[in-house]
Amino acid sequence: MLFSLHGLAQQENPLQPDSVSTLNSSGKQIFQDINAPAKAAFYSAVLPGAGQVYNKQYWKVPIVYLALGTAGYFYLQNQKLYEKYRTAYQNRLMGRPDEFDYLDTEVLLRAQSYYRRNRDISLMVLSGIYILQIVEANVAAHLCLWNINKDLSWRPLTIISNRKIVWGVGVSWQF
Repeated sequence: MLFSLHGLAQQENPLQPDSVSTLNSSGKQIFQDINAPAKAAFYSAVLPGAGQVYNKQYWKVPIVYLALGTAGYFYLQNQKLYEKYRTAYQNRLMGRPDEFDYLDTEVLLRAQSYYRRNRDISLMVLSGIYILQIVEANVAAHLCLWNINKDLSWRPLTIISNRKIVWGVGVSWQF
């Protein structure tokens, strides 16, 4: 009896080992890779924007590179100005002429501190954008695994009672 129950309960598994089965909008069964979020995050970590390409969200790639390029530009500009004021301050301490002879030594120190702080903030922003694009690729890949209905519509609702008409807006979810 035990062997017969075991034999009847077995069936072929149509799923691939690392995939999940869902229905697309036309009702056709499709298989999606459940490792997609990890792959998208890995690709984005190796090459920024590659996770977005893996998720087939190509329009996000220019945004990623624009954000990283802007933060990188400000980092390099602040680093260049920091080094310029630091070199001028060091030359002034050694008694050599510098390009900022019209500025006071205290002003050189404040400018050096200002550009060092801005350089550090730019580096933190650059790192944050890099991490954010990795997280975004991971989350977008997770959301691709869900069967999401594209029909997001609303309609006005009219309730007629005994004495007056009440207008409202209703939201309904269908599962």
